[in-house]
Amino acid sequence: MGLYALGLNHQTAPLAVRERVVFHVERLRDALVELKRSLAREAAILSTCNRTELYVAGDEPEALARWLAQYHHLQPDGLQQYLYTLPSEQAVRHAFRVASGLDSMVLGEPQILGQMKEAARAAQSAGTLGTVLHKLFQRSFAVAKQVRTTTRIGASSVSMASAAVKLAARLFPSLKDQRVLFIGAGEMIELCATHFAAQAPARVTVANRTLERAERLAHRFNGHAIELRTLAEHLHEHDVIVTCTASSLPILGKGLVERALRARRRRPIFMVDLGVPRDVEPEAGELDDVFLYTVDDLADIVSSNLDSRRSAVEQAEAIIDTQVGQFMHWMQVRSSVPLIRSLRERAEEARLHELERARRLLARGEDPAKVLDALSHGLANKLLHPPTQALNEASDDERQALAETLARLYRVP
Repeated sequence: MGLYALGLNHQTAPLAVRERVVFHVERLRDALVELKRSLAREAAILSTCNRTELYVAGDEPEALARWLAQYHHLQPDGLQQYLYTLPSEQAVRHAFRVASGLDSMVLGEPQILGQMKEAARAAQSAGTLGTVLHKLFQRSFAVAKQVRTTTRIGASSVSMASAAVKLAARLFPSLKDQRVLFIGAGEMIELCATHFAAQAPARVTVANRTLERAERLAHRFNGHAIELRTLAEHLHEHDVIVTCTASSLPILGKGLVERALRARRRRPIFMVDLGVPRDVEPEAGELDDVFLYTVDDLADIVSSNLDSRRSAVEQAEAIIDTQVGQFMHWMQVRSSVPLIRSLRERAEEARLHELERARRLLARGEDPAKVLDALSHGLANKLLHPPTQALNEASDDERQALAETLARLYRVP
């Protein structure tokens, strides 16, 4: 059974492709069960705004790409150019790099580790996380912890949230006079709200489908909460809009944004869409006075201080190299388990046979010392017969290699 990783990310696929292969939370369990039923013995799915990856223990890696395309109603040929398939050691290295933040758009960002843990929990809950993937994820988490505690990989990282603030500062001289609207109430919105609140904006509003969650988040920043269904009534009141929801369809269409602009008398709106799939129709960004940025548009900013972290990256890669070697050794040892089990079963058969023979001799009144001697000789003969026979039957080319192996096994000088 092999180990594979297959997927696409921000380096291989544009946002327009990534948003079409997102696995939404409500469908994740069914997808995992389908994967295990048809293609894998073990399976886990990591789906974020920057990547969709399948981690699989099984024997049919070629079928994974077809399954991914079919599941999302895409043509396999159209998706193939964006995919990478990583076997065995490459998959392990990739998982370790992802968990450590080395493969993220924001180098060293910590959110991906939590997302990987959630992917492992989802697979565990669905019954698709077996021994190999459990070990892979647990080792990934340990490697990420070691990288973060022994290097400065995240010391000067620029998060998506802080990058959004920097972009807004290019449009508005000061955020103290601006009104900020956050759409959604998840972790990313919480991070963004923290960064924007530090700039002391004139007003903070949180819109969410569940008003209670919006109120909890808004309360932390002395803001207001509104229900998502009332968004059209309040959109024009805000200068900065940051959105990140799990909606499968856009929340803000071009028409809605256009109406908000008219109500604002063409005063500009700064919008950051961190949702994948996107929360804002791309056509809205074509409107005058709308400054729309997606997760891909933030790439230049978040990578601007890469040079200051190159030494930390080298240290992190060295740690990962060592850990990959250890994991692959575990995989190789594990692959020998069936053989070891068979050898032990064969030895147990020999032991039981000789033990039963010894009991019969003792029951007939034979000398115990002679019975024990016969028992030991019988066991020795049975255990040595297979390697001795293999040596005798080996060809000239095979005999030398077999002899060296047996000498090593039995520690014969």
